[in-house]
Amino acid sequence: MSTANPTNLVVLDMAGTTVADGGLVEQAFRVAAERLGEDPATMIDHVRATMGESKISVFRHLLGGDEARAQRANLAFEEAYGELVDGGRIAPVPGAAEAIAALKESGRTVVLTTGFARVTQDAILAALGWQDLVGLTLCPADAGGRGRPYPDMVLAAFLRTGAVDDVRQIAVAGDTSYDMLSGARSGAGVVAGVLTGAHDKAQLEAHGATHVLGSVAELPALLDGVGS
Repeated sequence: MSTANPTNLVVLDMAGTTVADGGLVEQAFRVAAERLGEDPATMIDHVRATMGESKISVFRHLLGGDEARAQRANLAFEEAYGELVDGGRIAPVPGAAEAIAALKESGRTVVLTTGFARVTQDAILAALGWQDLVGLTLCPADAGGRGRPYPDMVLAAFLRTGAVDDVRQIAVAGDTSYDMLSGARSGAGVVAGVLTGAHDKAQLEAHGATHVLGSVAELPALLDGVGS
């Protein structure tokens, strides 16, 4: 790999990219809607279209900007997702832990990001035994409250780690259109979509993917070839 512009900061999404949750996001949204007396059938299309977005932002849209109800809905969602996680319903995407290890062994800094609240992110990390897998994990609250499709979490990783000097030395990987938008808006040199989650190749490319991979397991080889 060229040393002139090494891709040494890698920002990875969690659910759908490094973590397989078997559709728990949709299940938790349904539970949250029912707990609030809402019909989940009226919400699910928007939920699917906005996978990767901060969950509180999704509820603000669905509930017409009613902040109090959106906060209650988000809390119900986080509780429902946490209950499902505690039930052993998640696992690493095959090859994800090995890919992260390979990225770190090659001298790259890896950051895990999510659209969930910190309490849910921590529950996922604990369920997988990943608390010490990487040096930094970020949720929207860690980046001023704005999640994807804003670039804030990617840029927070850039600022907090000091791993690279130029945003073009960042690689972003995710499974949703919003992951791709976030990466493209941050100026990352590599914005890799993966096909293990919510959106297909056409959706990922339409929203800024520079590469589309079968899974995150292919990312180390991709980055080793960038600039070579």
